[in-house]
Amino acid sequence: MNRISNIPFLDLVTPHRELEEQLVSVFRSALGTAGFIGGPMVEEFEKEFAQFCDAPYCVAVGSGTDAVRFSLMAAGIAAGDIVITVPNTFIATTEAISQAGAQPRFVDIDERTYNMDPAMLQEYLETECRINGHTGVLEHRETRQRIAAILPVHLYGQMADMDAILEQAERYGLRVIEDACQAHGAMYFSKRDGRWHKAGSMGFAAAFSFYPGKNLGACGEAGAVTTHDEALAARIRMIRDHGQIKKYYHDMEGYNGRLDAIQAGILRVKLQYLARWNEQRRERASEYQRLFEAADNPVSAPYEPSWSRAVYHLYVVRTQDREGMMAHLKTSGIGTGIHYPIPLHLQKAYAHLTGIPRHFPVSEEVAAEIVSLPMFPQLTAKQQAQVVREVSRFAAGKVVSGPAESKGLGRTA
Repeated sequence: MNRISNIPFLDLVTPHRELEEQLVSVFRSALGTAGFIGGPMVEEFEKEFAQFCDAPYCVAVGSGTDAVRFSLMAAGIAAGDIVITVPNTFIATTEAISQAGAQPRFVDIDERTYNMDPAMLQEYLETECRINGHTGVLEHRETRQRIAAILPVHLYGQMADMDAILEQAERYGLRVIEDACQAHGAMYFSKRDGRWHKAGSMGFAAAFSFYPGKNLGACGEAGAVTTHDEALAARIRMIRDHGQIKKYYHDMEGYNGRLDAIQAGILRVKLQYLARWNEQRRERASEYQRLFEAADNPVSAPYEPSWSRAVYHLYVVRTQDREGMMAHLKTSGIGTGIHYPIPLHLQKAYAHLTGIPRHFPVSEEVAAEIVSLPMFPQLTAKQQAQVVREVSRFAAGKVVSGPAESKGLGRTA
């Protein structure tokens, strides 16, 4: 069979080659000024990324994990508090909760969007929690711990249903911190406001990661927090820099969570191209959708609600024979990934936590079936056609695995 060249899951080489001279100039500038930590490069990136997200303030930090953790700390999340999130996400989300002194509690996800299900959130708040008659604070019925915040994750480049989540938060006086680490530039249409909002502009604060593989990626670790709250931004600036309000004057104990100037300069260069790259990802997603529909939907393709403009950090499909399909695609020279194979409530790291249900049926079903297909701005229609062709061949049972045929059982939407 004739095949085109290997198709990587993610191409990080091509965009850096295309931008090589601009990126190298950032390094030269840093060498010429010896400005490696903080300074104008970081401040300019903060200003430009805040504008991109339609948020007044941005604080650059060392990683996406720092961004989530510092947001929670600066928002007043205290030891013993509960922060509500989802089990279908990377562990950095819950690491940040634990490291801020709080405890994660989970609600299940919507089976179509893979994001927090507002109905499950409402059920948790109404059945597992109550208002303390003396303090007026929402607390867990059994443990009496304060319910302090909701941490929705905008997974795979699509925002959670923020109107419904914010409505519940306002009802109970809870902070909403957006985990937007995969959603740079994603948008949500708010019926409450009658307009589109960008990820990072709707919650009390929002956390972004600029890990190299993100839609906006550094050449190393990097992150940022966006917010409308000036006091929150000021607290995060202190937290990221050892609690300093100025050099050697420490109002609190903090962290070494600063962003390197070189990484900020690299991000400034790439930020100029982010809108175009996101649009290319949306075009690639539309092409996948067209191809899968023409192939009679051998897998369940991503669902994008009318209120969403996803930026497709990942293109995630579902199939009942994931391992078989991934093995076949690998032999066909096509890269794939799984995001994420084990929901957090089943991870060994959280086996010690009491009070956490061990069964979230939607997250568990999804985790067993999801496969991330190649997705990056430079992906070509020819490459996508090859991917869909091989997925369809596997689903139709037209491939051979060892001495016998292996039939892939596709799942249609």
